[in-house]
Amino acid sequence: MAHDEGHREDLVAEATALVRRAEFVAPAADRPNDESPLVAGFRRDGSLSVYFGEDPVYQFNPEGRLRRAFVAGLLFRTQGSTLAQLTRDRSSTGRVELLRHDLDDSQLAAFREVMKGRIIGLLEELRSDRLNQAATAPESADVKSELIAMLEVVLAAEPWLASPFAGKR
Repeated sequence: MAHDEGHREDLVAEATALVRRAEFVAPAADRPNDESPLVAGFRRDGSLSVYFGEDPVYQFNPEGRLRRAFVAGLLFRTQGSTLAQLTRDRSSTGRVELLRHDLDDSQLAAFREVMKGRIIGLLEELRSDRLNQAATAPESADVKSELIAMLEVVLAAEPWLASPFAGKR
């Protein structure tokens, strides 16, 4: 997740930690609302980040387990057995605190179902060639094929949550 909470102008150019990345867009005829493009990319270790426009964003480890997400303006971080929802609280002094709420079982199940639905939908669009790979970095990268393979890993991952971040409670 970017430290800057503002508008992301060009993720393919700016997300340099993603060593292979691409923007995916539907043909103009299939985009009546001119929706934001999808950006996906891989870190050196094989970790995947998927940006469905500005929100939601999902980040997975190389085993396809969810590490972090940004959904509906909220940051979520794995705790191993659940997700911590982190909300920024800005004081009048300009100090920022992260308020934490661990999802209960029903909230966690609902989060997972929505995420899986988005991943399944993306996988179907990629397989049926309804999304075109554009603005690729490096230009020779076949991010689409790698993304399809990794999304299959994500959907099959059990447990589906990554281990907790070291030093984070």
